[in-house]
Amino acid sequence: MSNWQSFCSQWQRVRYYLIFLVALSLSLGVPGCSFSPPNSQTASSPQPTQINPSIQRFDGVTINVITQKGVLDVALNRHISKFESLTGAKVNMVAFPFGDLYQKLQQDWSSRTPKYDMAVILSKWLIDFINTNDLEDLTNRVQSDSDLQWQDIAPIFRDVSAKYKQRIYAIPLDGDFQMVYYRSDLLKTAGLEPPTTWDDYLAIAKQFYGKDLNNDGEPDYGSCMAKGPRFAGYLLFASITSSWLQSQGTAQGIFFDLETMKPLVRNPAFAKALDIYKKTMEYGPPNEANLSLFEERRLFTSGRCALTLESGDIGTLAINPATSKVIDKVGAVVTPGSTQVLDRKTGKLVACDKFNCPYSIAGVNHAPFTAFVGWSGVVHAKAEPTVKDAAYSFISYMSQPAQANVDVTIGETGINPYRISQFKTIDSWLKAGMSPDAANNYLGAIGVSLNSPNMVLDLRIPHNQQYQLDVLDAVLADFLAGKLTTEETMQQIEQGWEQITNKVGRESQRAAYRASLGLTP
Repeated sequence: MSNWQSFCSQWQRVRYYLIFLVALSLSLGVPGCSFSPPNSQTASSPQPTQINPSIQRFDGVTINVITQKGVLDVALNRHISKFESLTGAKVNMVAFPFGDLYQKLQQDWSSRTPKYDMAVILSKWLIDFINTNDLEDLTNRVQSDSDLQWQDIAPIFRDVSAKYKQRIYAIPLDGDFQMVYYRSDLLKTAGLEPPTTWDDYLAIAKQFYGKDLNNDGEPDYGSCMAKGPRFAGYLLFASITSSWLQSQGTAQGIFFDLETMKPLVRNPAFAKALDIYKKTMEYGPPNEANLSLFEERRLFTSGRCALTLESGDIGTLAINPATSKVIDKVGAVVTPGSTQVLDRKTGKLVACDKFNCPYSIAGVNHAPFTAFVGWSGVVHAKAEPTVKDAAYSFISYMSQPAQANVDVTIGETGINPYRISQFKTIDSWLKAGMSPDAANNYLGAIGVSLNSPNMVLDLRIPHNQQYQLDVLDAVLADFLAGKLTTEETMQQIEQGWEQITNKVGRESQRAAYRASLGLTP
Protein backbone atom coordinates (compact mmCIF):
# COMPACT_ATOMS: atom_id res chain seq x y z
CA MET A 1 0.00 0.00 0.00
CA SER A 2 1.39 3.46 -0.93
CA ASN A 3 1.91 6.28 1.58
CA TRP A 4 -1.07 8.07 0.09
CA GLN A 5 -3.36 5.03 0.18
CA SER A 6 -2.39 4.44 3.79
CA PHE A 7 -3.11 8.08 4.52
CA CYS A 8 -6.53 7.88 2.84
CA SER A 9 -7.67 4.80 4.72
CA GLN A 10 -6.63 6.15 8.11
CA TRP A 11 -7.59 9.74 7.49
CA GLN A 12 -11.20 8.78 6.73
CA ARG A 13 -11.54 7.76 10.35
CA VAL A 14 -9.78 10.82 11.70
CA ARG A 15 -11.54 13.38 9.50
CA TYR A 16 -14.98 12.59 10.91
CA TYR A 17 -13.51 12.71 14.40
CA LEU A 18 -12.10 16.18 13.70
CA ILE A 19 -15.40 17.36 12.24
CA PHE A 20 -17.12 16.11 15.40
CA LEU A 21 -14.61 17.88 17.62
CA VAL A 22 -14.96 21.17 15.77
CA ALA A 23 -18.73 20.92 15.77
CA LEU A 24 -18.74 20.07 19.47
CA SER A 25 -16.56 23.04 20.34
CA LEU A 26 -18.74 25.34 18.24
CA SER A 27 -21.92 24.16 19.93
CA LEU A 28 -20.69 23.94 23.52
CA GLY A 29 -18.07 26.68 23.61
CA VAL A 30 -15.63 26.55 26.49
CA PRO A 31 -16.19 24.02 29.25
CA GLY A 32 -17.05 26.09 32.30
CA CYS A 33 -18.44 29.53 31.46
CA SER A 34 -16.50 31.24 34.21
CA PHE A 35 -13.17 30.51 32.49
CA SER A 36 -11.20 33.61 31.64
CA PRO A 37 -7.95 33.27 29.67
CA PRO A 38 -5.07 34.76 31.66
CA ASN A 39 -3.36 37.65 29.91
CA SER A 40 0.03 36.42 31.06
CA GLN A 41 -0.04 33.38 28.78
CA THR A 42 0.55 35.00 25.43
CA ALA A 43 3.16 34.83 22.71
CA SER A 44 5.39 37.13 24.74
CA SER A 45 4.95 35.01 27.86
CA PRO A 46 4.45 31.36 26.85
CA GLN A 47 3.77 28.46 29.13
CA PRO A 48 6.98 26.82 30.38
CA THR A 49 8.26 23.86 28.45
CA GLN A 50 7.30 20.59 30.13
CA ILE A 51 10.06 18.09 30.83
CA ASN A 52 9.83 14.44 29.92
CA PRO A 53 11.29 12.54 32.90
CA SER A 54 12.16 9.46 30.82
CA ILE A 55 14.47 11.25 28.42
CA GLN A 56 18.01 9.85 28.04
CA ARG A 57 21.24 11.52 29.15
CA PHE A 58 23.81 12.62 26.52
CA ASP A 59 26.57 14.20 28.57
CA GLY A 60 29.41 15.47 26.40
CA VAL A 61 27.51 15.08 23.12
CA THR A 62 27.18 18.09 20.79
CA ILE A 63 24.39 18.35 18.20
CA ASN A 64 24.91 20.79 15.31
CA VAL A 65 21.55 21.89 13.90
CA ILE A 66 20.59 23.84 10.78
CA THR A 67 17.19 25.42 10.11
CA GLN A 68 15.35 28.47 8.80
CA LYS A 69 16.12 31.91 10.18
CA GLY A 70 13.40 34.10 11.62
CA VAL A 71 10.73 31.52 12.49
CA LEU A 72 11.82 27.93 13.02
CA ASP A 73 14.92 29.01 14.93
CA VAL A 74 12.57 30.70 17.41
CA ALA A 75 10.81 27.39 17.97
CA LEU A 76 14.06 25.52 18.53
CA ASN A 77 15.40 28.19 20.86
CA ARG A 78 12.37 27.75 23.10
CA HIS A 79 13.54 24.24 23.95
CA ILE A 80 17.33 24.12 23.61
CA SER A 81 18.24 25.19 27.15
CA LYS A 82 15.67 22.86 28.75
CA PHE A 83 16.82 19.95 26.62
CA GLU A 84 20.45 20.68 27.43
CA SER A 85 19.83 20.84 31.18
CA LEU A 86 17.75 17.67 31.07
CA THR A 87 20.10 15.56 28.93
CA GLY A 88 23.57 17.08 29.30
CA ALA A 89 23.80 17.48 25.53
CA LYS A 90 24.97 20.67 23.84
CA VAL A 91 22.90 22.04 20.94
CA ASN A 92 24.51 24.45 18.48
CA MET A 93 22.06 25.96 16.01
CA VAL A 94 22.74 27.78 12.74
CA ALA A 95 19.89 29.42 10.82
CA PHE A 96 19.71 30.72 7.25
CA PRO A 97 17.07 32.67 5.32
CA PHE A 98 14.57 30.41 3.59
CA GLY A 99 15.91 31.09 0.11
CA ASP A 100 19.38 29.84 1.14
CA LEU A 101 18.54 26.96 3.49
CA TYR A 102 18.17 24.12 0.97
CA GLN A 103 21.40 25.00 -0.83
CA LYS A 104 23.37 25.41 2.40
CA LEU A 105 22.27 22.00 3.65
CA GLN A 106 22.87 20.33 0.30
CA GLN A 107 26.37 21.79 0.09
CA ASP A 108 27.22 20.70 3.62
CA TRP A 109 25.91 17.15 3.38
CA SER A 110 27.62 16.60 0.02
CA SER A 111 30.99 17.72 1.41
CA ARG A 112 33.66 15.44 2.82
CA THR A 113 33.43 17.06 6.24
CA PRO A 114 29.73 17.81 6.92
CA LYS A 115 29.01 19.99 9.94
CA TYR A 116 25.31 19.44 10.56
CA ASP A 117 24.00 16.42 12.45
CA MET A 118 20.37 17.41 12.36
CA ALA A 119 18.12 19.70 10.31
CA VAL A 120 14.64 21.13 10.52
CA ILE A 121 13.57 21.38 6.89
CA LEU A 122 10.55 21.23 4.62
CA SER A 123 9.05 17.76 4.35
CA LYS A 124 8.90 18.03 0.56
CA TRP A 125 12.72 18.21 0.43
CA LEU A 126 13.08 14.76 1.98
CA ILE A 127 13.18 12.87 -1.29
CA ASP A 128 16.27 14.72 -2.51
CA PHE A 129 18.21 13.90 0.66
CA ILE A 130 16.91 10.34 0.78
CA ASN A 131 18.16 9.81 -2.77
CA THR A 132 21.65 10.91 -1.72
CA ASN A 133 21.59 8.61 1.35
CA ASP A 134 21.85 11.57 3.72
CA LEU A 135 18.85 10.83 5.94
CA GLU A 136 18.79 8.39 8.81
CA ASP A 137 15.95 5.87 8.75
CA LEU A 138 14.02 6.65 11.95
CA THR A 139 11.42 3.89 11.70
CA ASN A 140 12.67 1.69 14.54
CA ARG A 141 13.25 4.66 16.82
CA VAL A 142 9.73 5.98 16.25
CA GLN A 143 8.13 2.58 16.78
CA SER A 144 9.80 2.22 20.16
CA ASP A 145 9.20 5.82 21.25
CA SER A 146 5.94 5.91 23.24
CA ASP A 147 6.58 9.48 24.41
CA LEU A 148 6.34 10.73 20.82
CA GLN A 149 2.68 9.62 20.59
CA TRP A 150 3.07 8.98 16.87
CA GLN A 151 -0.59 8.13 16.28
CA ASP A 152 -1.58 11.55 17.61
CA ILE A 153 0.10 13.20 14.59
CA ALA A 154 -2.52 13.80 11.87
CA PRO A 155 -2.23 11.23 9.05
CA ILE A 156 -1.26 13.62 6.26
CA PHE A 157 1.83 14.63 8.24
CA ARG A 158 2.51 11.23 9.81
CA ASP A 159 1.90 8.95 6.82
CA VAL A 160 2.69 11.15 3.83
CA SER A 161 5.21 13.87 4.60
CA ALA A 162 7.26 11.84 7.11
CA LYS A 163 7.57 8.64 5.08
CA TYR A 164 9.11 7.32 1.90
CA LYS A 165 8.42 3.75 0.75
CA GLN A 166 6.84 3.01 4.12
CA ARG A 167 9.95 4.00 6.07
CA ILE A 168 10.01 6.99 8.43
CA TYR A 169 12.69 9.58 7.73
CA ALA A 170 11.30 12.66 9.47
CA ILE A 171 9.44 13.73 12.59
CA PRO A 172 6.76 16.36 11.87
CA LEU A 173 7.11 19.57 13.86
CA ASP A 174 4.57 21.67 11.97
CA GLY A 175 1.59 21.47 9.62
CA ASP A 176 1.03 23.99 6.85
CA PHE A 177 -2.10 24.96 4.94
CA GLN A 178 -2.75 28.32 3.38
CA MET A 179 -5.99 30.07 4.25
CA VAL A 180 -7.47 33.52 3.78
CA TYR A 181 -7.55 35.72 6.86
CA TYR A 182 -9.93 38.65 7.02
CA ARG A 183 -10.81 41.50 9.35
CA SER A 184 -14.04 40.15 10.81
CA ASP A 185 -14.95 43.52 12.33
CA LEU A 186 -14.67 45.31 8.99
CA LEU A 187 -16.69 42.73 7.07
CA LYS A 188 -19.38 42.63 9.76
CA THR A 189 -19.76 46.42 9.76
CA ALA A 190 -19.94 46.45 5.95
CA GLY A 191 -22.44 43.57 5.89
CA LEU A 192 -20.06 41.36 3.89
CA GLU A 193 -19.41 37.64 4.03
CA PRO A 194 -15.88 36.20 3.83
CA PRO A 195 -14.75 35.58 0.24
CA THR A 196 -15.98 32.38 -1.39
CA THR A 197 -14.41 32.97 -4.81
CA TRP A 198 -11.37 34.90 -5.95
CA ASP A 199 -13.71 37.44 -7.53
CA ASP A 200 -15.16 37.95 -4.04
CA TYR A 201 -11.66 38.42 -2.69
CA LEU A 202 -10.90 41.13 -5.24
CA ALA A 203 -14.22 42.88 -4.60
CA ILE A 204 -13.64 43.00 -0.84
CA ALA A 205 -10.05 44.16 -1.30
CA LYS A 206 -11.23 46.94 -3.60
CA GLN A 207 -13.89 48.09 -1.14
CA PHE A 208 -11.43 48.59 1.72
CA TYR A 209 -8.42 49.81 -0.23
CA GLY A 210 -7.43 53.38 0.68
CA LYS A 211 -9.58 53.49 3.82
CA ASP A 212 -8.24 53.97 7.32
CA LEU A 213 -8.61 50.49 8.78
CA ASN A 214 -6.81 51.00 12.11
CA ASN A 215 -7.82 54.57 13.01
CA ASP A 216 -4.35 56.08 12.70
CA GLY A 217 -5.34 58.64 10.10
CA GLU A 218 -3.49 56.89 7.26
CA PRO A 219 -5.02 55.10 4.24
CA ASP A 220 -4.63 51.32 4.36
CA TYR A 221 -4.88 48.28 2.10
CA GLY A 222 -7.54 45.88 0.94
CA SER A 223 -5.12 42.98 0.51
CA CYS A 224 -1.60 42.22 1.68
CA MET A 225 0.41 39.32 0.27
CA ALA A 226 4.09 38.51 0.81
CA LYS A 227 5.15 38.36 -2.83
CA GLY A 228 8.81 39.13 -2.24
CA PRO A 229 11.23 36.89 -4.16
CA ARG A 230 12.77 33.68 -2.85
CA PHE A 231 10.29 32.88 -0.14
CA ALA A 232 6.55 32.31 -0.38
CA GLY A 233 5.29 34.13 -3.47
CA TYR A 234 5.07 30.99 -5.58
CA LEU A 235 3.01 29.34 -2.82
CA LEU A 236 0.51 32.19 -2.90
CA PHE A 237 0.23 31.78 -6.63
CA ALA A 238 -0.32 28.01 -6.28
CA SER A 239 -3.15 28.68 -3.82
CA ILE A 240 -4.80 30.91 -6.40
CA THR A 241 -4.35 28.66 -9.41
CA SER A 242 -5.27 25.42 -7.60
CA SER A 243 -9.07 25.78 -7.81
CA TRP A 244 -8.93 26.13 -11.60
CA LEU A 245 -6.49 23.27 -12.11
CA GLN A 246 -7.73 20.59 -9.69
CA SER A 247 -11.34 19.51 -9.30
CA GLN A 248 -11.27 15.71 -9.29
CA GLY A 249 -9.64 15.17 -5.92
CA THR A 250 -6.14 15.13 -4.49
CA ALA A 251 -4.82 12.46 -6.87
CA GLN A 252 -5.36 14.76 -9.87
CA GLY A 253 -2.59 17.22 -8.90
CA ILE A 254 -1.96 20.69 -10.27
CA PHE A 255 1.62 20.70 -11.56
CA PHE A 256 2.00 18.20 -14.41
CA ASP A 257 0.01 16.06 -16.80
CA LEU A 258 -0.18 12.63 -15.21
CA GLU A 259 0.67 10.77 -18.42
CA THR A 260 3.19 12.98 -20.21
CA MET A 261 4.71 14.99 -17.34
CA LYS A 262 4.05 18.10 -19.42
CA PRO A 263 3.69 21.18 -17.17
CA LEU A 264 0.11 22.38 -16.60
CA VAL A 265 1.17 25.92 -17.35
CA ARG A 266 0.22 27.16 -20.81
CA ASN A 267 -3.55 27.14 -20.42
CA PRO A 268 -6.37 29.60 -19.59
CA ALA A 269 -6.53 28.44 -15.95
CA PHE A 270 -2.90 29.39 -15.35
CA ALA A 271 -3.43 32.66 -17.21
CA LYS A 272 -6.50 33.45 -15.07
CA ALA A 273 -4.52 32.86 -11.89
CA LEU A 274 -1.70 35.12 -13.14
CA ASP A 275 -4.25 37.85 -13.76
CA ILE A 276 -5.68 37.60 -10.23
CA TYR A 277 -2.24 37.32 -8.63
CA LYS A 278 -1.22 40.57 -10.29
CA LYS A 279 -4.55 42.31 -9.79
CA THR A 280 -4.39 41.90 -6.00
CA MET A 281 -1.44 44.31 -6.12
CA GLU A 282 -3.83 47.11 -7.09
CA TYR A 283 -5.25 46.93 -3.57
CA GLY A 284 -2.03 46.19 -1.70
CA PRO A 285 0.84 48.18 -0.18
CA PRO A 286 3.39 49.93 -2.40
CA ASN A 287 6.00 47.64 -3.91
CA GLU A 288 4.13 44.51 -2.80
CA ALA A 289 6.20 42.55 -5.31
CA ASN A 290 9.06 42.84 -2.82
CA LEU A 291 7.03 42.53 0.38
CA SER A 292 8.60 40.06 2.81
CA LEU A 293 6.61 37.57 4.82
CA PHE A 294 7.56 39.25 8.09
CA GLU A 295 6.56 42.70 6.84
CA GLU A 296 3.23 41.36 5.55
CA ARG A 297 2.51 39.91 8.97
CA ARG A 298 3.42 43.18 10.65
CA LEU A 299 1.06 45.07 8.35
CA PHE A 300 -1.82 42.71 9.00
CA THR A 301 -1.45 42.52 12.77
CA SER A 302 -1.08 46.30 12.98
CA GLY A 303 -4.53 46.58 11.39
CA ARG A 304 -3.50 47.87 7.97
CA CYS A 305 -4.90 45.04 5.81
CA ALA A 306 -8.45 43.83 5.29
CA LEU A 307 -7.37 40.49 3.78
CA THR A 308 -4.32 38.29 3.47
CA LEU A 309 -3.44 34.83 2.16
CA GLU A 310 -1.20 33.04 4.64
CA SER A 311 -0.35 29.92 6.58
CA GLY A 312 -1.57 29.29 10.12
CA ASP A 313 0.82 31.77 11.72
CA ILE A 314 -1.51 34.76 11.35
CA GLY A 315 -4.11 33.22 13.64
CA THR A 316 -1.69 33.11 16.55
CA LEU A 317 0.29 36.26 15.74
CA ALA A 318 -3.00 38.19 15.80
CA ILE A 319 -3.52 37.46 19.53
CA ASN A 320 -0.17 38.80 20.76
CA PRO A 321 -1.03 41.96 22.75
CA ALA A 322 2.52 43.23 22.41
CA THR A 323 2.28 43.60 18.64
CA SER A 324 -1.31 43.09 17.48
CA LYS A 325 -4.05 45.67 17.06
CA VAL A 326 -6.51 43.15 15.68
CA ILE A 327 -7.14 40.91 18.68
CA ASP A 328 -10.59 39.31 18.28
CA LYS A 329 -10.94 41.04 14.91
CA VAL A 330 -9.62 38.28 12.67
CA GLY A 331 -11.44 35.46 10.91
CA ALA A 332 -10.10 32.59 8.81
CA VAL A 333 -11.67 30.76 5.88
CA VAL A 334 -10.67 28.06 3.41
CA THR A 335 -8.97 29.51 0.34
CA PRO A 336 -11.45 30.93 -2.18
CA GLY A 337 -12.43 28.85 -5.18
CA SER A 338 -13.68 29.25 -8.73
CA THR A 339 -16.83 28.54 -10.68
CA GLN A 340 -14.81 27.29 -13.65
CA VAL A 341 -12.15 24.60 -13.99
CA LEU A 342 -9.74 23.51 -16.68
CA ASP A 343 -10.90 20.73 -18.97
CA ARG A 344 -7.58 18.99 -19.54
CA LYS A 345 -8.79 17.26 -22.70
CA THR A 346 -9.86 20.43 -24.50
CA GLY A 347 -7.52 22.82 -22.74
CA LYS A 348 -10.41 25.20 -22.04
CA LEU A 349 -12.19 26.51 -18.97
CA VAL A 350 -15.63 25.00 -18.35
CA ALA A 351 -18.34 25.80 -15.84
CA CYS A 352 -18.46 23.68 -12.68
CA ASP A 353 -21.07 20.93 -12.66
CA LYS A 354 -21.52 17.66 -10.79
CA PHE A 355 -19.28 15.84 -13.26
CA ASN A 356 -16.25 18.09 -13.60
CA CYS A 357 -16.52 19.55 -10.05
CA PRO A 358 -17.80 16.66 -7.92
CA TYR A 359 -16.55 18.27 -4.70
CA SER A 360 -17.82 21.78 -5.36
CA ILE A 361 -19.97 23.61 -2.86
CA ALA A 362 -22.81 25.68 -4.31
CA GLY A 363 -21.07 25.62 -7.68
CA VAL A 364 -17.69 26.74 -6.33
CA ASN A 365 -14.65 24.47 -6.61
CA HIS A 366 -12.31 24.82 -3.62
CA ALA A 367 -8.85 23.26 -3.67
CA PRO A 368 -6.97 24.18 -0.45
CA PHE A 369 -3.23 24.04 -0.97
CA THR A 370 -0.82 22.32 1.44
CA ALA A 371 1.84 24.97 0.98
CA PHE A 372 5.14 23.46 2.19
CA VAL A 373 3.14 20.62 3.87
CA GLY A 374 5.12 21.40 6.99
CA TRP A 375 8.54 21.50 8.66
CA SER A 376 10.11 18.31 10.01
CA GLY A 377 13.16 17.25 11.95
CA VAL A 378 15.67 14.89 10.28
CA VAL A 379 18.93 13.26 11.34
CA HIS A 380 22.04 13.08 9.16
CA ALA A 381 22.84 9.46 8.35
CA LYS A 382 26.58 10.12 8.49
CA ALA A 383 26.61 11.56 12.02
CA GLU A 384 28.25 9.64 14.85
CA PRO A 385 25.97 7.02 16.48
CA THR A 386 25.72 8.80 19.84
CA VAL A 387 25.06 12.11 18.06
CA LYS A 388 22.28 10.46 16.05
CA ASP A 389 20.72 9.25 19.29
CA ALA A 390 20.89 12.72 20.82
CA ALA A 391 19.59 14.43 17.68
CA TYR A 392 16.63 12.08 17.48
CA SER A 393 15.91 12.63 21.16
CA PHE A 394 15.85 16.40 20.64
CA ILE A 395 13.47 16.14 17.67
CA SER A 396 11.20 13.77 19.56
CA TYR A 397 11.23 16.05 22.59
CA MET A 398 10.13 19.03 20.52
CA SER A 399 7.36 17.09 18.77
CA GLN A 400 5.87 15.53 21.90
CA PRO A 401 2.46 16.97 22.83
CA ALA A 402 3.72 18.53 26.06
CA GLN A 403 5.92 20.87 24.05
CA ALA A 404 4.23 20.95 20.63
CA ASN A 405 0.74 21.73 21.90
CA VAL A 406 2.07 24.94 23.39
CA ASP A 407 4.32 25.83 20.45
CA VAL A 408 1.38 25.85 18.02
CA THR A 409 -0.33 28.57 20.04
CA ILE A 410 2.64 30.96 19.75
CA GLY A 411 2.81 32.83 16.46
CA GLU A 412 6.51 33.62 16.66
CA THR A 413 7.46 29.93 16.47
CA GLY A 414 6.05 29.40 12.98
CA ILE A 415 4.61 26.10 14.23
CA ASN A 416 1.05 25.39 13.09
CA PRO A 417 -1.33 22.61 14.24
CA TYR A 418 -0.37 19.09 13.16
CA ARG A 419 -1.50 16.85 16.03
CA ILE A 420 -5.02 15.54 16.60
CA SER A 421 -4.80 16.51 20.27
CA GLN A 422 -4.40 20.13 19.20
CA PHE A 423 -8.01 19.98 17.96
CA LYS A 424 -9.48 18.04 20.89
CA THR A 425 -9.93 21.03 23.14
CA ILE A 426 -9.59 24.77 22.83
CA ASP A 427 -8.18 25.14 26.34
CA SER A 428 -4.57 25.66 25.24
CA TRP A 429 -5.71 28.21 22.68
CA LEU A 430 -7.67 30.07 25.33
CA LYS A 431 -4.66 30.06 27.63
CA ALA A 432 -2.62 31.58 24.81
CA GLY A 433 -5.06 34.50 24.58
CA MET A 434 -7.60 33.48 21.93
CA SER A 435 -11.27 34.06 22.58
CA PRO A 436 -13.58 31.03 22.25
CA ASP A 437 -14.98 32.39 18.98
CA ALA A 438 -11.51 33.02 17.54
CA ALA A 439 -10.25 29.56 18.56
CA ASN A 440 -13.26 27.79 17.08
CA ASN A 441 -13.06 29.81 13.87
CA TYR A 442 -9.32 29.24 13.46
CA LEU A 443 -9.40 25.50 14.15
CA GLY A 444 -12.57 25.14 12.11
CA ALA A 445 -10.99 26.73 9.03
CA ILE A 446 -7.97 24.42 9.34
CA GLY A 447 -10.32 21.47 9.76
CA VAL A 448 -12.25 22.35 6.60
CA SER A 449 -8.99 22.51 4.65
CA LEU A 450 -7.65 19.25 6.07
CA ASN A 451 -10.95 17.48 5.45
CA SER A 452 -11.29 18.57 1.85
CA PRO A 453 -11.26 15.60 -0.57
CA ASN A 454 -9.92 18.08 -3.12
CA MET A 455 -6.94 19.32 -1.14
CA VAL A 456 -3.82 19.96 -3.22
CA LEU A 457 -0.48 18.48 -2.24
CA ASP A 458 2.59 20.62 -2.65
CA LEU A 459 5.17 19.35 -5.16
CA ARG A 460 7.15 16.46 -3.61
CA ILE A 461 9.32 15.08 -6.39
CA PRO A 462 13.12 15.20 -6.82
CA HIS A 463 14.44 18.73 -7.44
CA ASN A 464 11.14 20.37 -6.43
CA GLN A 465 13.19 23.30 -5.11
CA GLN A 466 14.48 23.96 -8.63
CA TYR A 467 11.02 23.74 -10.19
CA GLN A 468 9.39 26.05 -7.66
CA LEU A 469 11.95 28.44 -6.23
CA ASP A 470 14.55 28.66 -8.98
CA VAL A 471 12.13 28.74 -11.93
CA LEU A 472 8.55 29.49 -10.90
CA ASP A 473 9.36 32.08 -8.24
CA ALA A 474 11.93 33.84 -10.41
CA VAL A 475 9.65 34.08 -13.43
CA LEU A 476 6.72 35.27 -11.29
CA ALA A 477 8.95 38.06 -9.95
CA ASP A 478 9.65 39.24 -13.50
CA PHE A 479 5.94 39.03 -14.31
CA LEU A 480 4.98 41.21 -11.33
CA ALA A 481 7.73 43.68 -12.27
CA GLY A 482 6.15 44.06 -15.72
CA LYS A 483 9.10 42.51 -17.52
CA LEU A 484 7.02 39.68 -18.99
CA THR A 485 3.57 39.37 -20.51
CA THR A 486 1.20 36.62 -19.39
CA GLU A 487 2.08 34.50 -22.41
CA GLU A 488 5.83 35.05 -21.95
CA THR A 489 5.49 34.13 -18.28
CA MET A 490 3.76 30.85 -19.03
CA GLN A 491 6.24 30.07 -21.78
CA GLN A 492 9.29 30.66 -19.57
CA ILE A 493 7.91 28.57 -16.70
CA GLU A 494 7.07 25.73 -19.07
CA GLN A 495 10.51 25.84 -20.67
CA GLY A 496 12.27 25.95 -17.31
CA TRP A 497 10.30 23.02 -15.93
CA GLU A 498 10.79 20.99 -19.09
CA GLN A 499 14.54 21.51 -18.92
CA ILE A 500 14.65 20.16 -15.36
CA THR A 501 12.45 17.19 -16.23
CA ASN A 502 14.50 16.29 -19.28
CA LYS A 503 17.76 16.60 -17.36
CA VAL A 504 16.63 14.47 -14.42
CA GLY A 505 14.71 11.99 -16.59
CA ARG A 506 11.12 12.32 -17.75
CA GLU A 507 10.08 8.78 -16.95
CA SER A 508 11.58 8.76 -13.47
CA GLN A 509 10.04 12.15 -12.70
CA ARG A 510 6.69 10.98 -14.03
CA ALA A 511 6.83 7.92 -11.79
CA ALA A 512 7.81 10.05 -8.80
CA TYR A 513 5.02 12.55 -9.44
CA ARG A 514 2.38 9.84 -9.76
CA ALA A 515 3.66 8.10 -6.64
CA SER A 516 3.49 11.39 -4.70
CA LEU A 517 -0.23 11.52 -5.55
CA GLY A 518 -0.85 7.90 -4.58
CA LEU A 519 -0.99 6.59 -8.14
CA THR A 520 0.80 3.60 -9.65
CA PRO A 521 3.65 4.37 -12.08
